[in-house]
Amino acid sequence: MVQLTINNIKVNAEDGMTILDAAKSVGIHIPTLCHLKDLAPTGACRICVVEVQGQRNLTPSCAFPVYDGMVVETNSPRVRRARKTIVELLIENHPQDCLICVRNKNCELQNLSEKYSVREHRYVGESKNHAIDISSASMERDPAKCILCGRCVRVCHEVQKVGAIDFTNRGFSTIVTTPYNKGINVSDCILCGQCILVCPTAALREKGALKEVVNAINDRTKFTIVQVAPAVRATLGEEYNMPLGTDVTGQMVTGLKRLGFKKVFDTNFGADLTIMEEATELIHRIQNGGSLPMFTSCCPGWIKYAEQNRPEILEHLSSCKSPHEMEGAILKTYYAKKMGINPKDIFVVSIMPCTVKKYESNRNELSEDNMADVDAVLTTRELVRFFKLAGIEFGDLPEGYFDNPLGESTGAAAIFGTSGGVMEAALRTTYFKISGKELENLDLEAVRGKEGVKEATVSIDGLDINVAVVNGIGNVKKVLDDVQNGTSKYHFVEVMTCPGGCINGGGQPIHQMTEKIQKRMKALYQIDSRMKLRRSHENESVKILYKEFLGESNSHKAHEILHTEYFDKKSVVDKS
Repeated sequence: MVQLTINNIKVNAEDGMTILDAAKSVGIHIPTLCHLKDLAPTGACRICVVEVQGQRNLTPSCAFPVYDGMVVETNSPRVRRARKTIVELLIENHPQDCLICVRNKNCELQNLSEKYSVREHRYVGESKNHAIDISSASMERDPAKCILCGRCVRVCHEVQKVGAIDFTNRGFSTIVTTPYNKGINVSDCILCGQCILVCPTAALREKGALKEVVNAINDRTKFTIVQVAPAVRATLGEEYNMPLGTDVTGQMVTGLKRLGFKKVFDTNFGADLTIMEEATELIHRIQNGGSLPMFTSCCPGWIKYAEQNRPEILEHLSSCKSPHEMEGAILKTYYAKKMGINPKDIFVVSIMPCTVKKYESNRNELSEDNMADVDAVLTTRELVRFFKLAGIEFGDLPEGYFDNPLGESTGAAAIFGTSGGVMEAALRTTYFKISGKELENLDLEAVRGKEGVKEATVSIDGLDINVAVVNGIGNVKKVLDDVQNGTSKYHFVEVMTCPGGCINGGGQPIHQMTEKIQKRMKALYQIDSRMKLRRSHENESVKILYKEFLGESNSHKAHEILHTEYFDKKSVVDKS
């Protein structure tokens, strides 16, 4: 331990700790732009500079370690002037369109401008002028709004390990872009949106579908149906200043009905259905010598990664569609027939925590007769904008209930939104299908948490099933290498592209606090623990669906409607 003084406050800090972290430990806030927790500091933006006694120049607090006897001023006149100048220079090279910007009131540059009382334009000069990249079905890239903080580059390279974007050129011409400055759609980007979550401005954002959805609701020839992913209910409340992890399912359902949707269903039904199909597929592979390990297929970012980078393992992917695609397919077949509605008149909207779901819903493999399973995808953030547009005061909404039959679900489906949840849900049903008995301890702690790769072994009637959970696409390489080399010990592997799972998806409320992820996870596990039914095979509506329409899990009809196929895209330009 070392002792230093920050703003006349005696501080005890660990040797090697940065000034930034030491100040934070005693409640002193130092602004940052380029800094990302848990990644090595770069000191690039210089907004975090402080005055250290004995140092001639101002010091970047994020990159400078403390030492015994150090005296620091974090808010001296000299420091404030330096920070204000940095902010002013960034603003002058930034589009002046805050009122119409998607990040208005949630922009770090805007917040710093307010904090340092920037009230005039003191610097005038040339501004960047770049075209907006709208080539992707999921994301937009606006280089003119980029402040070159480098967060997106570091997340893409160091966390996700995809490397789809990077700095190019020098000086005023510096830009963050894709290789050869081509569109996102022809890059290695897997559209996970983790770059959006760390972007301080609107240089990266999701591609909006709100106008399309509003038009469908107002079209009297359309029967508009909405479904909601499990992770959304644990994060939506954050946008309304509710405590982290608040379950807002009831209010969310009421709000969606007031928006004008004809029916409000729960994607958790599709999650239970996914487990029925996936568990059966896993058992079939184990008992009949199929390709093992089998990988989950509910995360479209992971599927895109595998198709683009590791096509040799495609045979190991489960052929199951993702839950919201399954639900969409059932809505346009079983439900349409049951209700006497022309499938072409049904417009299905999915509220997702994810940006890559927008890309997924456009895949040709997930449509039949030019009719997509899901017609539009809105992120959690877009749903908030929709509520505001409709004048809905979310905090005042009474609790409502999902419509049936595609609104019924179990606790197993609720935990789909967190890393390890799909695995846990699948094992509950796999255990029953193999042994005929119920798994007594439903909480599989070994696959929960934030570790990069989590392992467990579950014994079912003498059969040891080895499983792994990959938390974040950046941790998948070793697992895939073992599969390719024939040294993998696993039978079943879950992969979630986003660290933490869907609750930290690219379409979720933007934050810079990692502790939020834990509280969101906890919310979903609490929903599961409160449910009367906690195993997917206990869902009565799913049982009726099989009895009346599908026959049995993995039947020919189930494969036609609920399963899909994948393609080697490593050497093929993806035009979607």
